Amino acid sequence: MLTKNQIYEAIVTDYTAEGQGVAHVEGCAVFLPNAVAGERVRLRIEKAQKTWAAGKIVEILEKSPHRVNRECPVAKLCGGCDFWHMDYEEETRLKAQRVKTCLNRLAGESLTDVPILAAPDCHGYRNKAQYPVAAKEGRAYAGFFRAGTHDVVENRRCLILPEETDAVKDAVMDYVNQFRISVYDEATHKGLLRHIYVRRGAVSGQILVCLVCNGEKLPKVEALLSRLQKIPGFTTLVLSVNTKKGNAVLGERFVTLFGPGYIEDTLCGLTFRLSPRSFYQVNHHQAQRLYETAIALAGITKNDTVLDLYCGVGTITLAMASSAGKVIGVEVIPQAVEDAKDNAKRNGIENAEFFCGDAGQAALELERSGVRPDVVVVDPPRKGLNADTIEALSRMAPRRIVYVSCDPATLARDVAMLKQRGYALQSATAADLFPKCAHVETVVCLCRKEIRS
Repeated sequence: MLTKNQIYEAIVTDYTAEGQGVAHVEGCAVFLPNAVAGERVRLRIEKAQKTWAAGKIVEILEKSPHRVNRECPVAKLCGGCDFWHMDYEEETRLKAQRVKTCLNRLAGESLTDVPILAAPDCHGYRNKAQYPVAAKEGRAYAGFFRAGTHDVVENRRCLILPEETDAVKDAVMDYVNQFRISVYDEATHKGLLRHIYVRRGAVSGQILVCLVCNGEKLPKVEALLSRLQKIPGFTTLVLSVNTKKGNAVLGERFVTLFGPGYIEDTLCGLTFRLSPRSFYQVNHHQAQRLYETAIALAGITKNDTVLDLYCGVGTITLAMASSAGKVIGVEVIPQAVEDAKDNAKRNGIENAEFFCGDAGQAALELERSGVRPDVVVVDPPRKGLNADTIEALSRMAPRRIVYVSCDPATLARDVAMLKQRGYALQSATAADLFPKCAHVETVVCLCRKEIRS
């Protein structure tokens, strides 16, 4: 067991799923933030367990050619981004490697390479932000949580956000400080403003501002609107009432204070309505590439029925509609289902149906009612597919399953279970929708073994 506060010398050999570097000292894995593979470092042990330790680099003895100077001044403090200390070539390499390793180790594959859809730009791509707010010495401020904590690190300009998004944050905080609007304190469960939620249409430029409050009224709304209306694209202001303790950002009730309560944006040639609870990929350009890849892998024909589980506002569902005979979307969030139905109408799509419910239960009910989809697309949350969904997919026996994943480990677990039920992995592609952040998306195609093509 390593000794806390002791200095050791080691070589960084790999990365964790969260993007930390991994070194080995005396047979023990040491996890290091802000590390780059290949570097020889001196490190200090900050936490020591029997089989692992957490450390901190105190000196870089041999620097990687992939190490760069950080553009973001708060990158080491803010928990939002992970990779401002390395170049983009190394970032995409480690993300593709992570997908390959998970599929090989957990799903029994023997992939030699996984291609990755690299982003053309690492700046200003993110179309949604959730700023927690805090106060110090009588001044309220907004930023992002420090990694592993709920301490708010002030960030005056976030480089992965559009300038307009930060302008909204600044306008809200100017209003908050001028009119002494109280900000939420988790310890006491007192204070009004909890989060500033901003969503911006990458194509439309429309901006939705949603203030999450520990209360049902927002004072001096006209004063706030006078500030927001100076920002190009500002379209609507919504109050989200969240009076519960806990980590959930948005509440269950929404009150539109200005505008329609939603914005519109264009993706894959279709127009979508987006409300605060709507799921919509945060990187528009990369989402379009990801969805185009998924649709191509699906191999849909005009005779096919396609089932899209976890459909959100219907982005993939409706993008597949022109190629299919019928598309069916399932989503658990009622507002997202209403948005999906509205999106079908506004795009003149008549061969799409949407149902509200848990993906697994809905899939089982559709299977019991005789629905036999030819292709199933799934885009689950990070926890992956549940047992009901796996069972329903097995019984429906579509010829192809296209799985879009935000977590390579749960993806690999589910691929292994689907392989046990008669499917084979045909292809896997990583997609970087979160440059400078540790997350990576993956799209895989599984085919029934007897018809693999």
